[in-house]
Amino acid sequence: MNSNSRIYTGVCFNGEYTLEEFCVIGVPPRGKSDGDLQTLIGKGAVIRTHTVIYAGNVIGDNFQTGNKVNIREANQIGNNVSVGTLSIIEHHVTIEDNVRIHSQVFIPEYSYLEEGAWIGPNVVFTNARYPVSPGVKDSLRGPHIKRDAKIGANSTLLPGVVIGKNALIGAGTVVTTDVPDNAVVVGNPGKIINTIDKLPY
Repeated sequence: MNSNSRIYTGVCFNGEYTLEEFCVIGVPPRGKSDGDLQTLIGKGAVIRTHTVIYAGNVIGDNFQTGNKVNIREANQIGNNVSVGTLSIIEHHVTIEDNVRIHSQVFIPEYSYLEEGAWIGPNVVFTNARYPVSPGVKDSLRGPHIKRDAKIGANSTLLPGVVIGKNALIGAGTVVTTDVPDNAVVVGNPGKIINTIDKLPY
């Protein structure tokens, strides 16, 4: 471990790992004390400088972060997941195996990313349909990205939208409704313009 990084009580790395300078692993969330929650990180992790990972996460093998990643508590993260520089993952998020999250992505509470999902840089997920309304925290619902779907750079996904398997969301799209499997969606608001099998590649 790098002497300039801090690992709290209850953190377990299941094998060799790389931890760069000024990382903080296992920070207790509000209302918890050091050691109350276990943090499990699989073998082969590469955690780059200034990354903060809160307590209570279960993370699989070959996990990687860019610089200054922030991951809140109570997430389930699979194997071979990569989270790019300056990205934020809030709490109670599920990320399955082989997901790629690029730089400066925001993923809020109660989002779900299935295996092989690909999230481009500067993508924003949302989870509150009526922010600051009474009871809003009781109805938070993040997007659900199905297997092998791809979200282009600078796209915004509204609360609770479902992106179908193998769908492609073009750069800068605002997704306001569910997207079928294999659809190609672009624009603001996003509209279906094609299907994956008809693309020229």
